[in-house]
Amino acid sequence: MNELKNTERELYFFRMRLIFIGIFVFACFAALITRFVWLQIIKHDDYVLLADENRIDIVPVVPNRGLILDRNGVILAQNYSAYTLEITPSKITEDMDRLIDDLSALVDIQPKHRKRFKKLLDESKNFESLPIRTRLTDEEVARFTAQRFRFPGVDIQARLFRQYPQGDSASHVIGYIGRISPNDADLIDDMEDSANYNGTDYIGKEGLEKSYETALHGTTGFERVEVSANGRAVRTLSRTPPTSGQNLILSIDIELQKVIEEAFGDRRGALVAIEPETGDVLAFVSKPTYDPNLFVEGIDQQSWTELNTSEDRPLLNRPLSGTYPPGSTYKPYMALAALELGKRTPSQSVSDTGFFMFGGHRFNDDKPGGHGVVDMFRSIVVSCDTYYYMLANDLGVDTIHDFMKPFGFGQKTGIDLEHEKMGLLPSTEWKRTAYKKAVQQKWYAGETISLGIGQGYNSFTPLQMAHAMATLANNGIVMKPHLVKMTEDPKSHQKTLTVPKESFRIPLKQENIDIIKNAMVGVTTVAGGTGYAKFHDAEYISGGKTGTAQVVGIKKGEKYNAKNTAERQRDNALYIAFAPADKPRIALAMVVENAGFGAEFAAPIARKALDYYLLGKRPSDKDKLSGIKADAATAATSATQADGNTDPGTQEIRD
Repeated sequence: MNELKNTERELYFFRMRLIFIGIFVFACFAALITRFVWLQIIKHDDYVLLADENRIDIVPVVPNRGLILDRNGVILAQNYSAYTLEITPSKITEDMDRLIDDLSALVDIQPKHRKRFKKLLDESKNFESLPIRTRLTDEEVARFTAQRFRFPGVDIQARLFRQYPQGDSASHVIGYIGRISPNDADLIDDMEDSANYNGTDYIGKEGLEKSYETALHGTTGFERVEVSANGRAVRTLSRTPPTSGQNLILSIDIELQKVIEEAFGDRRGALVAIEPETGDVLAFVSKPTYDPNLFVEGIDQQSWTELNTSEDRPLLNRPLSGTYPPGSTYKPYMALAALELGKRTPSQSVSDTGFFMFGGHRFNDDKPGGHGVVDMFRSIVVSCDTYYYMLANDLGVDTIHDFMKPFGFGQKTGIDLEHEKMGLLPSTEWKRTAYKKAVQQKWYAGETISLGIGQGYNSFTPLQMAHAMATLANNGIVMKPHLVKMTEDPKSHQKTLTVPKESFRIPLKQENIDIIKNAMVGVTTVAGGTGYAKFHDAEYISGGKTGTAQVVGIKKGEKYNAKNTAERQRDNALYIAFAPADKPRIALAMVVENAGFGAEFAAPIARKALDYYLLGKRPSDKDKLSGIKADAATAATSATQADGNTDPGTQEIRD
């Protein structure tokens, strides 16, 4: 007997199953819709960014580095484009040495290129593109392009390179750039605008390239580039162009610089020429020099060893970091101090018998038998030592220090180059702090005597001496010396002066300044003046002062003899000058290391500098030849410090 179906009950369960299925389906659709909303609306921006990051690369566009030009528009540093063969280590699957061997069949890769590449590889992250060869020829580019498919991870890039078209001329001023080292990278990371160096491979290392790095570098741009799955660029989506670095217009006259460098020949030394009214540095010569182009792509080991081991120290920036006793070029400032402080009158005379006795020590004059009766004018014209022995004793060391300090002696000038030396302007306070033993800390009266003729502890840079000469020529108005006259915006060509006004004025009486200037004019125009032989026939009137300074002390009772003295222990030759005398347009100071008499070896170089700058006259071929042929008697040395242990009783200076 069949059971009767409970239709009502079955219908109930059917409805319940239907409702359950409906709820399940609705829940699934709700979940899908929720997920869709989450992905397409809420997280839309995030996933679009991730997708773009997979599809789009942000490529930095390195700006053109600013140009460096001299005051007349001559290019001293510029950029040029060339092709570079580059390897991205992260994309290389085979042995690196084998890869380079294969590449060398297409492109000339020498051992020095391999060595430099391995050094870069050790210093860089493995995903960076590193150059194995720079400045490829068109033929090399064509050969590699035809075989590019064989070398995944190797490519050719167009790069900008720095070039110094004047070669070794003014290299200590311009400096050079080089590849960013790990130390440079650490410094960049600490900079506020470190992102501005993304994609940059080079940075200023020395000279103005370093001190004006921020201005020269410019602002980095970027490109949004669509790339394929294997990382190759497909197209550029957008581009924010870079802003080129500012151009530097220097105060340097590169032709004047070259004339002076040629006049030095093989001699070592320095010369700084300044326009007194503005502080413009017209010439900044350090000899010997070097070629900055050697450093741009990494200097080879042989050249680096030669530069660093040379006894002539070509990498030393002598005007900035070399310190020298000023010798008799100090005397005009001593005479000015005497006038300003009331210690001497122009007509007051002393009797020079050839020596000055003090405390049992004999301070010899340069002229045996002395100069006779000498007033202030003649003391400068003939460079009488005895006059200044007496004057230094009357003034005292601290009075000398306080008067000379505003002229910049023993002080940093603040010129726009790094590593400027202080020099040494002695005082009793300096000696107390410089030495540890009490007996060494005491200042002895006899030590003051030699200061009057620019010896003893006196030790200044050629830049300081030129700055002091420019200040005197400018009647006590101090202008900060500078190498960059103005910066220029590469787009608008708007120029901005770097030193628009005077620093300060030294309170000096004009009549006293005129007395000193007149005496310095006498040096070059009065028969018997120490500069007369080299300047009496000039087409302009200049003021000058010769100097000859000891490098090492002479023992008591000994006589200086250049022939019997080792070349690098011979006297330095110095000269300071301003011209024209009535309205100076140029002031200079110079030193020729271990050359001998200032009148004989420094003054002729100064004459050539003034002749060119004031008259446009270049040295004749005969003059150039005689300047280049420097023998052992006129060769120079590395920058020297004044010998603090020189016996004051043996000072004997010849101008």
